[in-house]
Amino acid sequence: MASATDTVSAGSPEKGRVVTRFAPSPTGFLHIGGARTALFNWLYARHHGGTYLLRIEDTDRARSTDAAIDAIFDGLNWLGLGGDAEPVFQFARSDRHAEVARKMLEAGRAYRCYLTQEELAARREQAQAERRPFRIDSEWRDATADQWPESLAYVVRMKSPRDGETTIDDKVQGAITVQNSELDDFVILRSDGTPTYMLAVVVDDHDMGVTHVIRGDDHINNAFRQLVVIRAMHAIEGGWPDPVYGHIPLIHGADGAKLSKRHGALGVDAYRDELGLLPEAVFNYLLRLGWGHGDEEIISREQAVEWFDIGDVNKGASRFDLKKLLNLNGHYIREADDARLAALVAPKLATLEPAFAAAVGTDLLTRAMPVLKVRAADLNELSAGAVFLFAQRPLPMTEKAAALLTDEARAILGQVADRFDAENDWTMESLEATVKQMAEELGIGLGKIAQPLRASLTGQTTSPGIFDVLALLGKDESLLRIRDAVA
Repeated sequence: MASATDTVSAGSPEKGRVVTRFAPSPTGFLHIGGARTALFNWLYARHHGGTYLLRIEDTDRARSTDAAIDAIFDGLNWLGLGGDAEPVFQFARSDRHAEVARKMLEAGRAYRCYLTQEELAARREQAQAERRPFRIDSEWRDATADQWPESLAYVVRMKSPRDGETTIDDKVQGAITVQNSELDDFVILRSDGTPTYMLAVVVDDHDMGVTHVIRGDDHINNAFRQLVVIRAMHAIEGGWPDPVYGHIPLIHGADGAKLSKRHGALGVDAYRDELGLLPEAVFNYLLRLGWGHGDEEIISREQAVEWFDIGDVNKGASRFDLKKLLNLNGHYIREADDARLAALVAPKLATLEPAFAAAVGTDLLTRAMPVLKVRAADLNELSAGAVFLFAQRPLPMTEKAAALLTDEARAILGQVADRFDAENDWTMESLEATVKQMAEELGIGLGKIAQPLRASLTGQTTSPGIFDVLALLGKDESLLRIRDAVA
């Protein structure tokens, strides 16, 4: 058992000795906060030349689902945070957890507790009535084997220390001290012989060789209980060192309240599929939630690995700002490879406009990307901006676009069509020169031609530059659309 006053050191790890883990429960999607925890574990391991592992904590059989497991892996892989080895599934290791519990029971570090739920409820009510904290004070703590009832159900509880204090030198929070008298004799094996979370986590971390436990600060209280298990097993068989802890603050909304869906707290898959974000943007944004490197805002994966250290994470809660994330995504959209964007936009376009899904091609999209992506903050906007490229005639018109096609405008478009029909050099430069010359001849501003021309070509009042649109659509399609508008 640990001595009366103990400290878990957060000393400098040896190169290559760092092993981190991300251990989500598969009861739902990969939350944005969970994704950041995975990211910090991945970065810390990479920074120190170590290993980053995944564990699925699926012991809650009623709520754990295969769909949730798939969603977690999908989200992690999308962010580039897949594990360095095959994932561990906690439920499959139940026998191993129970084995450890039996060792501690045999060594007197744990005990059989025969207190019933009714007895515990009565003692809890009495503590509340007396306005004092409820602590398990079981008369079975020091019972010997000959005193155990033969036919009654029991749980196995840890013998937590009752004297002194324990201090954790947390890499993020600093020194945290708890009086050992505050630690209850928590259950490690239920009455049906199944292990509890508190036991399973410790055994799995040990067997996986985890050296650094980086997780949310809502687990700080768990750390002190888990140390009771770790130190009991170290006393029994040795080789169970204390891990280095780093408890990172939770994420709040922009208003400082607990993060919820109204703040944009969605599953990682929703940021990809519904919001149309790029993984590098989400990676960069999560990285900056509670950690920074000077005034740097745009940070590559390589730079993040070089610069990141868990000790530089802020102690206070970070604020999630969806607008900032979208702005950052706009930067990465503009920097992204055109062919890659085209491949991402094509299926979105087919979903957005099923009627012309067969017409969607990545070649035209790729050529259009340089003028489309400068106007878009996400893949959804990019897809919406590309609809005109594949729209089928007669072109659907927005109300504002239709309002531009007055009798006067259609007459001008008729002259434009005739002039374009004779155009042999279908390039942006040549087309722009032709339109400017027409505007001079007609004694009108360029907008008097460009605005109805845009409406006839795209069905909208906004689009990339009109000469870009003409070049992308080509001569034949452009003339057909213009003549449709004239008619």
